[in-house]
Amino acid sequence: MDLLTKQEYEAIAADLALPTSAFIDGTYRPAISGETFVTRNPATGEELAEVAACGAADVDFAVEKAREAFDDGRWSRMHPSARKDVLIRLCKLITRNARDLAVMESLDSGKTIYDCETVDIPETIHCLKWHAEAIDKIYDQVAPASDDHIALVVREPIGVVGLVLPWNFPLLMLAWKIGPALAAGCSVVVKPAAETSLTALRIAELAVEAGLPRGVLNVVPGGGAEVGEPIGRHMDIDMVSFTGSTVTGKRFLSYAAESNAKEVVLEMGGKNPAVVMDDAENLDRVAAHVVNGAFWNMGENCSASSRLIVHKDVKAELLERIRHHAEQWNVGDPLDPETRLGALVSEAHFSKVCGYLEQAGNVVIGGKAKDGFVEATVVEVPGNDHALAREEIFGPVLSVIEVSGFDEAINMANDTDYGLCASIFTANAKRAIRGARRLRAGTVTVNSFGEGDISTPFGGFKQSGFGGRDNGVHAHDQYTQLKTIWIDLADDDDEAVD
Repeated sequence: MDLLTKQEYEAIAADLALPTSAFIDGTYRPAISGETFVTRNPATGEELAEVAACGAADVDFAVEKAREAFDDGRWSRMHPSARKDVLIRLCKLITRNARDLAVMESLDSGKTIYDCETVDIPETIHCLKWHAEAIDKIYDQVAPASDDHIALVVREPIGVVGLVLPWNFPLLMLAWKIGPALAAGCSVVVKPAAETSLTALRIAELAVEAGLPRGVLNVVPGGGAEVGEPIGRHMDIDMVSFTGSTVTGKRFLSYAAESNAKEVVLEMGGKNPAVVMDDAENLDRVAAHVVNGAFWNMGENCSASSRLIVHKDVKAELLERIRHHAEQWNVGDPLDPETRLGALVSEAHFSKVCGYLEQAGNVVIGGKAKDGFVEATVVEVPGNDHALAREEIFGPVLSVIEVSGFDEAINMANDTDYGLCASIFTANAKRAIRGARRLRAGTVTVNSFGEGDISTPFGGFKQSGFGGRDNGVHAHDQYTQLKTIWIDLADDDDEAVD
């Protein structure tokens, strides 16, 4: 899709009709309390809309309708090919409304329209279409048994699931979760982040237009304490999939333990290393990958390459090349297609990132922050114990640590509470494979930054999460449960067999 001009995007923004109510049982509804909260444009501070501030009563209502939909089979027992058709129609509707959704996403989150148009919207459609196409291609199993038995191992949708979303990729993370959850036949209750609720609400409306039965996809906006915790504690929710901070994710384990022992899948934080060895080829290409990994989406990315662990013999040259690439990541109006770094999502998050900048010592590149915007920043830190090397900043800040050898680099990369992503840059194939195997992370890239693609499972080790994976056929596992069906074929006259 060709990008428009800034003026054309501003014209779209001026005419957008923004959804403001919860979406429950196939229609928009105000919060039962009648309360609302203000959602603002992070780039300007201007009010965008007053959104329904839902609470426990709204969660109860949404779960009740989701349970009705699941139990009567309007979706859960629909033929797999029919479910596929509905989701394909949803993809077509998103495509028709892609430009409005891109502008809505940019206004609500501070993301650049460039990223929304070229990454978020296309990947959202691709994700939903991929899971839709998988619906009637995932087979169950027949286990080995005697001639007098048939043992079937079948998948069944787990039931009503709570999907708790982060604010950094509102549309794409929605797709990562509803894609496999709906494909499996589940009914869902979605809690979008309070900072970024608008596009999830619009997608729910489009889903009903595509033919998704009422009650199957419900979106309940509101705060963590008001909506997230009631979802986590709800006795009639069978499973929760959460993406967000490690601190919040751990709470869902407590909620599950204190309620109905629901299944919990967590995808949480990261402090992801990019290891660059002295034999890395084409340092300019390495620098481009490191810069993209560190600054994409303003560094508001759990898989961001926020630690550069670089061999001392190539550090100076690499940093100079990083400087050249970082200069191209300009800060500006998110609706300007030339802008690469938009606004951080909120005043609170901007203040948090600024707090880390105040702790920075040797700032190599950037370091300036103003009015919600932070420029691409590279900081040298004295070692892996520094706060900027250990804590997830979630902003466009790259911490640089010097090492002298391979073992030191790998050990330092693994010296973290997290284990989501990692990358290693080296021309030695054996070293690359040894490093990839030793790095304790759910995704390891070699001579590149990335997360794999829709076909590869995404999730972390250690405090980056557990319980399941997003993406790939593995994502379907968390929304299904296995059932064994044991069929006795023995004739009545045969001797009984246990």
